[in-house]
Formats: sequence, C-alpha cells, structure tokens
Amino acid sequence: MSTIKGLHHITAIAGDAQENLDFYVGTLGMRLVKRTVNQDAPDTYHLFYADRDGSPGIDLTFFPWPKLPARRRGWGVWDEVMLGVPKGSLEYWVDRMNAFGVSHSGIETRFGERVLPYEDPHGLRSALVECETYDAFTYRPWPDSPVPQEYQIHSLAGIRIFVRDEAATADFLARAFGFRFETAEQEHWKRYIVGGGKAGQRIELCVQPEIARGSWGTGAVHHVAWRAGDEAEQAELASAAASAGAQPTPVIDRFWFKSVYLQEPSGALNEIATDGPGFAVDEAPEALGERLVLPPKFEQHRDTIEGGLPPLSVSQALGR
Repeated sequence: MSTIKGLHHITAIAGDAQENLDFYVGTLGMRLVKRTVNQDAPDTYHLFYADRDGSPGIDLTFFPWPKLPARRRGWGVWDEVMLGVPKGSLEYWVDRMNAFGVSHSGIETRFGERVLPYEDPHGLRSALVECETYDAFTYRPWPDSPVPQEYQIHSLAGIRIFVRDEAATADFLARAFGFRFETAEQEHWKRYIVGGGKAGQRIELCVQPEIARGSWGTGAVHHVAWRAGDEAEQAELASAAASAGAQPTPVIDRFWFKSVYLQEPSGALNEIATDGPGFAVDEAPEALGERLVLPPKFEQHRDTIEGGLPPLSVSQALGR
C-alpha cells in the first residue's frame, strides 16, 4: 500500500491581500511563487508562498476573503499550522517577530522540539518548529529573502486539529494515509506520524468532545494537501481513502498539480496532490510570482478578473 510522503501544501483564509503579502514575504521571508486566482471562485486571489522554487512540502497558500468573519476554533476544522525552521534559529525569530510587532507566546518545548507559537495578522494560529526534513524532501533557500538563508523557513512542519472522536480519525488516517500513533502525548495533544515523522509528516490531535464545531473564516485553515508522487500513487491513495470511508472527488486538474479532495471523519477537508508538473510550467523560475498567472480556462476572462482584484506589490512587502 502507498502512504503519503508528507504535506504538499496548506491553504488558509486571509483578510486583506496586501497585508497577507507583507507578512509572509516581508516578515517571514517566504517567496511569492504563484500569483493566481481561486479556481472555484476566480474573483479572489490564490497566493502561494514557498522556497525559491515552490517545492512540494513547503507551500503555504491563501485565499484572501477580507469580508468573511473571523474563524471559530473547534472540531472538524484544521487548527494550528506548523512551519519548519533550522535548529538553533528560534532566538533569531523571536527578535524578528518582536521587531515587527508579531504576537507570539515565546519559545516552548513540544514533543522534544523547540517551538515558537504566534498568530499572523489575520488570526491564523501558527508555530515555527525547529525540525529536520525527510530524505525525499527538496528545499532551496530564496537568495532575495529578507531573512538570512541560515534562518529561513524550510518546510511545512505539521498541522494540528481538534476532534470529537479520536478513534474514528486515527483509524481513517492509518487506513487512508499510513499514519500511526507515536506513543507520545503532551498537554492533551497526541502526535500521529507517517514515514520517519519528520517535518511535514506529523498531525497532532486533541480530543475535545465538549466544544462546538469550528467554522471557516479569516484566520482559518481551509484545507490540508498531502503529497502523491504521481497520478498512479494519487489514485491508490484515493482508493485507500474510499475504503476507509471517505468520498473522494474525481481528479481535478489544478494545472500546477492534480488534486483529489475528501473529508476525514470529523469533517476537516483534505487534498491528495501530485508533485508535478510544478510552478515553473508557465513561468520562468526567476520570475515566479511576479505577475498574475491564470490557468488556460480563465485566460479569455483575464481583463474582467484582473479588473476585480486589488493591486499587489512585492516591492512594498520587501520595503523597497
């Protein structure tokens, strides 16, 4: 049976698009690797932040919907996003977040790793985690980042979720994706891992049967995507998810990768995404994210789509 390699990307809901860009490029030092639109609602951006090349496993993406109410934490909605950074780098990040006025709670230890929890400007719960990447993972630092290469975010480290029924979710994760309990628990959180349990290969569950269901809004994670090397592996994983009780969608061509969507038992949205063809299929690698790129089916509507989107400036984000 195939198992997922790890996280492919995480997509969240933001408020103002330029504020989102200012934070993820200007403060966190990630590269805007794709400036496009939500393919199911093309009147809003879909912004992808990653390393130099937009490698699978580091992409953090956003739908800016500033008119939505704030998200409500609860079961059935993905919670905290964890981003991987090099070991020994969190003191740098504390100083940087203090300098930029980012709300954080200081360095703590979780499951033997140093972690810096914080919130982004629109309320997305996040944490920087000092952790290692797995062997099949590729990361390339962005030379133009305002963050020195030795401190840059190098991966998606993991994701947290509240559930009402741990057994149902744990059984699904095992049967569909190959996750297993790591026999560790800290402050009511339990870690499930796949592969070697390194960056991008962790889910942390907290059982909260008494709380209300969560809801999407600004600051919420919309969905979590898992890596499939190719379409054959994706089909095998989708079949395993169906056998575990999910109802996978047909394959949807997202142009830069192909996607299958499904819900785990508590209702949180998952995606199985192929590694390729990648973000350089329609832009030169050195020019990623510099202009609005539309999948071919939207090109005939470019004038209307562009006219309805607010302007974005990477130069402003970088203070240039």
